[in-house]
Amino acid sequence: MKSVEEQLEIIKRGTVEIIQEDELVNKLEKSVKTGEPLIVKQGFDPTAPDIHLGHTVTLRKLRQFQELGHKVVFLIGDFTGMIGDPSGKSEMRKRMTKEDVLENAETYKKQVFKILDPVETMVDFNSRWCSGMVFEEVLALTSHYTVARMLERDDFEKRYKANRPISILEFMYPLVQGYDSVALKADIELGGTDQKFNLLVGRDLQREYGQEPQVIMTMPLLVGTDGTDKMSKSLGNYIGINESPREIFGKLMSIPDALLYDYLILLTDLPEDELNSIKRELDEGKINPMIHKKRLAREIIAMYYSPDDAVNAQEEFERVFSQKGLPDDIPEMKFSADNGNLWIVKLLTDSGLCSSGGEARRMIKQGAVSVDGDKIQSIDDNVDITSERLVKVGKRKFMKVRSE
Repeated sequence: MKSVEEQLEIIKRGTVEIIQEDELVNKLEKSVKTGEPLIVKQGFDPTAPDIHLGHTVTLRKLRQFQELGHKVVFLIGDFTGMIGDPSGKSEMRKRMTKEDVLENAETYKKQVFKILDPVETMVDFNSRWCSGMVFEEVLALTSHYTVARMLERDDFEKRYKANRPISILEFMYPLVQGYDSVALKADIELGGTDQKFNLLVGRDLQREYGQEPQVIMTMPLLVGTDGTDKMSKSLGNYIGINESPREIFGKLMSIPDALLYDYLILLTDLPEDELNSIKRELDEGKINPMIHKKRLAREIIAMYYSPDDAVNAQEEFERVFSQKGLPDDIPEMKFSADNGNLWIVKLLTDSGLCSSGGEARRMIKQGAVSVDGDKIQSIDDNVDITSERLVKVGKRKFMKVRSE
């Protein structure tokens, strides 16, 4: 096991806040002395099926703890997911069904081991202790926190002052998440900066239940490809780690230059001296940011796929966009069509080029849809597919279509 100083250097990279750092030092010293690993946890509510690069900021930190010899708990909030985290929400959240949560949880389990060591990771579900709690135990849990403390939370306070409803169920979310730390006897809990209140509740509840309080570590929220909001599938500004290397490469090329350094430091393992050198080059305008964007994309694709996939994705990107060529292996699909004509919106949704009719209409109105190089002008257009046609959506989606 590395020394405390060596561990701290690795642990602190990229973190926003550690509460409290002296407690972390004490825990690490005890771990080094006894050889007992620390229990490091993070909870993930499976409210959407895909893990994206925003999630990997904390997942990569968990992997670092694993490599330092500590015990990592990847906690799937199948119980809290049915409540819904109210963090940053101005309205009451709609509850998810148990079936939705469990389906998403299964996809999380399949994806997370692209980052975490499957042998060294403990995957747990908070329904294991929450589902069995009797009402008396729930009442006891609520007695450990006050409404006044809950209203210190920024989003709750704003909604209360604006006379917008806050359900008692939403008050339960931070309590249940905090109780997870009690159930697991966590030494350290990780989360994004938007989770600080919930993480602090965990510290408070551990004290109330006679445990040594966990150290909390907050990590930055990765800004999405739009350059404005936190990366989120619901906002469409995300890059999923299960997307194709071609799609990942293209999306990373589209991020604003201002995000490049943050992406490099939070999403790659480049040495600190190299990162500092890149930052100087970018700040002084000595290099085209596209060069480092390509490096970023190669690093990420090699991490989640392979170095060969990274090279191939770059070559295809350069051929398609720099040389105006077409990608390899364009998918093909045949459709049933009356008189060989198919409504463009139906073509886009049935082919999977657009996820919904709304998205198809939006892309057409933005001028982002073409057939054989001709831009589609109206959402009412029909496409003659009696012969093979090349459909393009946006900059990176292609498909060859024809009638059966």
